[in-house]
Amino acid sequence: MTKFYLKLLLVLCSFSLFGQDYFPSNSGVIAKNTNYTALTNAKIYVSPTEIISNGTLLIKDGKVVSVGKNVSIPQNSTRVDLTGKTIYPSFIDIFTEFGVKKPERSGGGNFPQYEAGRSGYYWNDHIRPEQNVMTSFKYDSKTASEMHKLGFGVVNTHIPDGIIRGNGALIALNNNADNAYRILDGESAQYSSFSKSNASRQVYPSSIMGSMALLRQVYSDANWYASGASETRDLSLEALNKNKNLVQIFDAGSRANLLRADKVGDDSGVQYVILGGGDEYERLSEVKATNATVILPLDFRKAYDVENPFLASTMSLSDMRAWNQEPHNPRLLAESDIPFVLTTHGLKSKKTFMSNLRNAIEHGLAKEKALAALTTVPAQVIGKSNEVGSLKSGSYANFLIASGDIFDEKTTLFENWVQGEPHVLEVMNTTNIDGDYAFNLAGDSYNMTVSGSTSKPNVKIESGDTSLGTKAVYSDDWLNLTMRTKDTTKTEFIRIVATSPNGNALNGKATLPNGNSANFYAIKSKSETKEKDDKKKKDDMADAKAMSPITYPNLAYGFTQKPKAETLLFKNATVWTNESEGVLENTDVLIKDGKISKIEKNLSGSGAKVIDATGKHITAGVIDEHSHIAAASINEGGQNSSAEVTIEDVIDDEDIDIYRNLAGGVTSIQILHGSANPIGGRSAIIKLKWGEPAENLVYDNTPKFIKFALGENVKQSRSQFNARFPQSRMGVEQVYVDYFSRAKAYDKAKKSGQPYRKDIEMEVLAEILNGERYISCHSYVQSEINMLMKVAEQFGFRINTFTHILEGYKVADKMAEHGVGGSTFSDWWAYKYEVNDAIPYNASIMHNAGVTVAINSDDAEMSRRLNQEAAKTIKYGGLSEEDAWKTVTLNPAKLLHLDDRVGSLKVGKDADVVLWSDHPMSIYAKAEKTIIEGITYFDLERDQQMRAAIQKEKSELINKMLQEKNKGLKTQPVKKKEKELLHCDSMD
Repeated sequence: MTKFYLKLLLVLCSFSLFGQDYFPSNSGVIAKNTNYTALTNAKIYVSPTEIISNGTLLIKDGKVVSVGKNVSIPQNSTRVDLTGKTIYPSFIDIFTEFGVKKPERSGGGNFPQYEAGRSGYYWNDHIRPEQNVMTSFKYDSKTASEMHKLGFGVVNTHIPDGIIRGNGALIALNNNADNAYRILDGESAQYSSFSKSNASRQVYPSSIMGSMALLRQVYSDANWYASGASETRDLSLEALNKNKNLVQIFDAGSRANLLRADKVGDDSGVQYVILGGGDEYERLSEVKATNATVILPLDFRKAYDVENPFLASTMSLSDMRAWNQEPHNPRLLAESDIPFVLTTHGLKSKKTFMSNLRNAIEHGLAKEKALAALTTVPAQVIGKSNEVGSLKSGSYANFLIASGDIFDEKTTLFENWVQGEPHVLEVMNTTNIDGDYAFNLAGDSYNMTVSGSTSKPNVKIESGDTSLGTKAVYSDDWLNLTMRTKDTTKTEFIRIVATSPNGNALNGKATLPNGNSANFYAIKSKSETKEKDDKKKKDDMADAKAMSPITYPNLAYGFTQKPKAETLLFKNATVWTNESEGVLENTDVLIKDGKISKIEKNLSGSGAKVIDATGKHITAGVIDEHSHIAAASINEGGQNSSAEVTIEDVIDDEDIDIYRNLAGGVTSIQILHGSANPIGGRSAIIKLKWGEPAENLVYDNTPKFIKFALGENVKQSRSQFNARFPQSRMGVEQVYVDYFSRAKAYDKAKKSGQPYRKDIEMEVLAEILNGERYISCHSYVQSEINMLMKVAEQFGFRINTFTHILEGYKVADKMAEHGVGGSTFSDWWAYKYEVNDAIPYNASIMHNAGVTVAINSDDAEMSRRLNQEAAKTIKYGGLSEEDAWKTVTLNPAKLLHLDDRVGSLKVGKDADVVLWSDHPMSIYAKAEKTIIEGITYFDLERDQQMRAAIQKEKSELINKMLQEKNKGLKTQPVKKKEKELLHCDSMD
């Protein structure tokens, strides 16, 4: 019983403690107003869909007591008559850095750091879920006042640093309170990103795919840690598990990264709320499929200054389109029922937020949706719908008082109330005198336009075609105006003082230059001409706001509609089968249901699209075994092994090199990780389905590959720092022995049935030991080639492919004995020290020794003409035409274990075929049609049509940009963008 009373006493004490202010205050005694405040006769937006005319909002102690048309007002109430005014819930921004300073970059110069810099925390410094935003939070009244002017009353803030950044806090922007009252939730969300922490120089991860792999591993480790299996304490994993039930907000920053973040979330059982990039309109169906709420920035680019025709000609169509299409993004998200909230994040100046939002509304975003994205939706996302985002009973008294429609440019925002505390922005009882006026003075007629009268008045006066300079001050309902006279030969002024008793006219006195006074009377007018001008401006605006069509992908040469599979019959072609039938003359090929249906003479064309191929050649699509196109990054070089990363995470489905490769007859490629480390990342084997999203490019049931590398790249011969192991070719061998020994032990533990910590890197290496994953190895020097074959044999597996393999001719017999293929260049040599012994006969020598040989590109330019690279094997070594052609079709298919599906023309195989205008290895040959699974992704005739269409669309967009500049709107200079071509040694 005694223990019971002690517990009860502790509970009662805790209630008392929690009721106290736990932040010190230097503002003296805090006196709280316990009276009611009744704001009456206003148009009230309780929520975006619940609107009350002539309503009353009753508040007390910072909360809404009641709202409606017939609210009972207590006697001890302060009444505020808001006749003609509108009340809105104040806005919420759930992605800010308010009151938080980003940590400065860690010192130590540029020397790389490979180990973690902290003890007791996760092994990677960039995982920082233990960060508590409140430890560095300092209320910023200046920024709060800027946010008030935009209509915001609540923000969610966080420390913008790290891959996992820790918890955020929900802050009421109440300048008149202390932190104890302002902080609505000190642990409101957990934030993540793909960006590393400034507080650490730890190298890993050095790429987006590395960040994705690290996130998957840390989520897996957190689950393992929660099971109690760890023998050591990890404060980061404890914090991650503690925060797992919070709202998970991810800083992606682009449509591509949004989809990547969702992919990590799906793999790890996490549903993110994701900061987008404003380009979600390009892939609406994919964005919707994420089920994520999008945090939407409103950072629309300015029109480009295209007056210089030469500079304008350097601009890409995609950049031009982005200027035109970005403002439509919010509308399209709303029309697609994709939930979104709006944020000020990313704006160079927060002052542009409302003008950008009005721009989005002018481009079709419904005002109701805009208001919801600023109020009810963010409140719902953050789990605070009962407290903020609306004006229902019990919520905080966070509201705006405006002169009218909050999204109208002419509307004045008078006050922003936060937690019942008013923040006055403009004097509320000032009469709005904006409008167009006409008046006569001293026998002369004038037209006058007044705007911004409730804040900063702007007055323009014209007499005939003459515009007269003016200065104006409007205060306490009196307009003080100084204007020049019509006589421009003299510097004389007329001074006017006037007021508006009813808002429809201005009455007062004018003092003329000679000192005489005259009555001043200006009446508001809206002439028929003005109405016509307004209609013309509206029509011009509608034309300017018209959206350029979205294509797939949304750049030059994209499809307006995705192409579909067809039944195609090619007649009278020369058919290169790559099978025992060899090359067939005057033969027909029927494609149906995405497969090769028949290869015969005199086929009928019933139901098929018939194509006359007389004098032309049909082959299987070209396959590039070693490519680095269509990827956002190539190397994860932060560690000497990066088996945990995969190129599939960073496929760039909008890379124009996909289209260019199709124009060269290429239908499939293996995108390999680079050669930054001995054990690289996993490959992506894709079909070049131009216009499809990244996930649709990857082969179904794709064979599993990984990139290894030997030589000077991995031992860092050309590195500035030479800090990471290995530093020698001997060290490279030891890396392989060490990692495969670890993988062997890991696999044994996994198969034992005992609990174990899942290690994604070891999982991949164990797949190699178990014959489930194949190695494609970057190689040059014969000694290292021999070394890796011996290591593989030591651990009971075989190397699948040596790529580059420019000294393969020296060890061709050993390669054949080992069973490894060679994927090489046709005639590259002497581009670095390791290739001094390269010869152009390399491919033919390996082929003659019984090695399966492919010719690859490793280069975005060469990949477009692999047909000609194959021909060089005829010149250098005398391969037959058919064997030469197989080096870029059937042989790479064999090396990729895809020869049952592609690489030759055989009934039942995928219809990945090319129609050539000439002999396929001729320098005159053009790919007229490149077809993948029965879908024509490249057509030479369409290409010619597209070139004209692109030029026309560019011209239309240039004219629209010129119109923007002629209106006096700001433009940005043209900046030519050079596309970076990625190679084996390319680093992020």
